[in-house]
Amino acid sequence: MALLLRFVVLWGVADFTRSLSITTPDQMIEKAKGETAYLPCKFTLSPEDQGPLDIEWLLSPADNQKVDQVIILYSGDKIYDDYYQDLKGRVHFTSNDLKSGDASINVTNLQLSDIGTYQCKVKKAPGVGNKKIQLTVLVKPSGTRCYVDGSEEIGSDFKLKCEPKEGSLPLQYQWQKLSNSQKLPASLLAEMTSPVISVKNATTEYSGTYSCTVTNRVGSDQCLLRLDVVPPSNRAGTIAGAVVGILLALVLIGFIVFCCRKKRREEKYEKEVHHDIREDVPPPKSRTSTARSYIGSNHSSLGSMSPSNMEGYSKTQYNQVPSEDFERTPQSPTLPPAKVILRIM
Repeated sequence: MALLLRFVVLWGVADFTRSLSITTPDQMIEKAKGETAYLPCKFTLSPEDQGPLDIEWLLSPADNQKVDQVIILYSGDKIYDDYYQDLKGRVHFTSNDLKSGDASINVTNLQLSDIGTYQCKVKKAPGVGNKKIQLTVLVKPSGTRCYVDGSEEIGSDFKLKCEPKEGSLPLQYQWQKLSNSQKLPASLLAEMTSPVISVKNATTEYSGTYSCTVTNRVGSDQCLLRLDVVPPSNRAGTIAGAVVGILLALVLIGFIVFCCRKKRREEKYEKEVHHDIREDVPPPKSRTSTARSYIGSNHSSLGSMSPSNMEGYSKTQYNQVPSEDFERTPQSPTLPPAKVILRIM
């Protein structure tokens, strides 16, 4: 009985080893953004696996908010790679003959959205097998900037900072002084692996060129910094100069405003004087009224004359009235005799 049981167990193990199996182990892969990730999936078949070969790759997104997505499929001797829109055109089988036992794929131009668990499923009835691969996409450090935060003067305190624009954590920093590194104090050497170096009571020994290298698991980036520790500047003179400059600017502005207002007052005065002169000038008289006033003045003068010279005066004076005005006036140039006799008496 024991011998029979042993025979059955051995037969089952032998049968299991002859069925379809995926030889690639489960693994984790880390790649940088923009690179290509190779996801291996190799398998072996047994003589009993006679059904059609089906290969399927699925993605379980890292955010766990989406269901498993089919990203590429091989079935019926055809490849279908347009199931998942986010990976359309970026996922391909690496082998031209999938029946040879290689179902590996390449994912090109990696993005952060590609992070997740990828599962390779191979089926050839009655054999079935699957393996999982964890893909992590990291961002290389880039756009690193080195700068001094504070005044680069002797005796002052300031900081040397190294900041990458982007880069996946964890990040490692390494400062290095490219000249006279042996003159650095011990307190500064202790901070050479920190993103910020604090300098206190600075001296000229700190002057020089520094480099900062930022590194993570997929890449690195570097920046340079030139530090010049100089004697303190004459702050009192600088402040005095600034005050004098401000005062001169205010005086100039006040002078310009005064000139503009003076010019406006002069223009206003000229307009008022011109307007008053025009109001004082009497309106021009017509030629008819002039002639009538002329004749009236002659009438007044006739009353004071004697009969002896009245005739000669009337002949000479009325002849001087313009013909045009005279024609418009229907009055006779001579006075009635009755009125003359009365004035003589």
